[in-house]
Formats: sequence, structure tokens, C-alpha cells
Amino acid sequence: MGLQNAKPSRVKQASIVMLGLDSAGKSTLLYKFRYKDAFLTMPTIGFNVDMIEAGKDFTLTFWDVGGQKKMRELWSNFLEDTDGLLYVVDSSDKRRLEESRREFELTLKNESIKNVPVVVLANKQDLPGALNAEEITRKFKMKKYCSDRNWYVQPCCAITGEGLAEAVQRVATFAKQYRKSKETFTTLKEF
Repeated sequence: MGLQNAKPSRVKQASIVMLGLDSAGKSTLLYKFRYKDAFLTMPTIGFNVDMIEAGKDFTLTFWDVGGQKKMRELWSNFLEDTDGLLYVVDSSDKRRLEESRREFELTLKNESIKNVPVVVLANKQDLPGALNAEEITRKFKMKKYCSDRNWYVQPCCAITGEGLAEAVQRVATFAKQYRKSKETFTTLKEF
């Protein structure tokens, strides 16, 4: 019996919290990740959970939390024990960018997600006047707020699916690294 068969193969998985203002496109993105189709979604009251395989033995559990004002007060409850934050921005809605940035900043201040990697999805790139990844990076002060963690801004479009495969890969890579570093830290603490 080869050594590699000796230990049971454990499917590795990571938890990803998906946040963003209402109508930023979170649920549509989630459907698109999963089914490659764009569904007509209803506003999420509460949250959706979905598991997506990212690579051979790695599963991501996405917690897609509603973005209405009253739901945002509950966001912090979802941040514990998460391995990554996926923050969705409607890049074309200039009117609400500042509101979105404020919620993002508030979320990052939460102790539960200190050092947790962040991927910002600059969604709705197909719409006229949508800000590109650099503009979102600047507007959201990514370099300032995320200096203590891995971060990336991924332009995408939930309707065409453009940029989504890259987004999932990026989240998976960050989440794996984060889990590794956490395990190492826990092991060190036990000595």
C-alpha cells in the first residue's frame, strides 16, 4: 500500500462570505458560478448558501448575504470563521459607490476578519460608464484598507460570465493560503 493511500483523502473546503449592497449582483453571480446561467433573481432576504467546486479536491461554500440596509446590520454575524470575503460592487452605479465603499470599510474593520483575504468583484462591466478595476481599487482605497491581507479586484459581468472563472480561482487560491497560514499558526501556538 502506497503512503499516499494511508491517510483518508479529506476534501478540503473553505467558507467564503459574499457581501455587497442590494442589487450589486451577488445572487446572479452565485447562480452563474454554479449553473453558468444567469437567472432572474429576487432580492435576497436573509441569505443563500451554495457550494462550488474549485479544482479537484477543493470546495468553496459561498454565503451570499442580502444587502438591503436592514440586512447589513447582520453582516458581522457571517464574518466569523470565514476564509475569504467576496465583496461585490455594481461598478456602473456611481450614485451608490460611496455607500458601498463605506460598508466595505466598516466590514474590514471587523476583528473577525483580520487578515482574511478579500476579492472585490467589480461587477456590471458591460454597462456604460462602469468603473474599471483600477478605478474601483482607487475609490475603495484597497491599498490602504487591505494592507494586512491578500486582496484583488476582479472586473466581471454576471450576465455574460466574463471574469467569473478567474474570480473563483482567485478566491480559492487566497482561501487555501489563508487556511494554511492559520493551521501553521495554530500548530505554533500548541508548542
